[in-house]
Amino acid sequence: MSEQVNTADLYDERGEELESIAVQFQNLGGHTHFSGPVRTIRCFEDNALVKTVLSTPGDGAVLVIDGQGSLRTALMGDMIAESAVANGWAGVVINGAIRDREAIARLPLGVKALGSNPKKSAKTGVGEVDVQLVIDRVRIQPGVMIFCDTDGILVER
Repeated sequence: MSEQVNTADLYDERGEELESIAVQFQNLGGHTHFSGPVRTIRCFEDNALVKTVLSTPGDGAVLVIDGQGSLRTALMGDMIAESAVANGWAGVVINGAIRDREAIARLPLGVKALGSNPKKSAKTGVGEVDVQLVIDRVRIQPGVMIFCDTDGILVER
């Protein structure tokens, strides 16, 4: 993690170059401030692609997972989060749920998610990687910068 970026200050500086996601994600990782280039996954109640992608070199990237807002199953637990740390990911933003939130809170990883659920997800690998996502009407393209802190999430247009 490089310098700590405050989203409010960044928005004041760059304004219309950035989109703000209004969804009130919870801060669940050990790092509250994190940023990096975006990688994406679109999946629904299936975390096989999440496990696969986070086990590859992250190089300071942030994985944005559109789990379509489902809280019925967790898309990431502590073992996958530990893999993300080991592979150099800056953070994970999940439009869905995690599990093992106490263990994840102790990891040096930024994690934002809608909540938690102890139930495991499917492992069939259904979904898409490195595709454009739309969360709260904000378009998220692979490769753009994302900035996250306790105030919220900003994405480059």
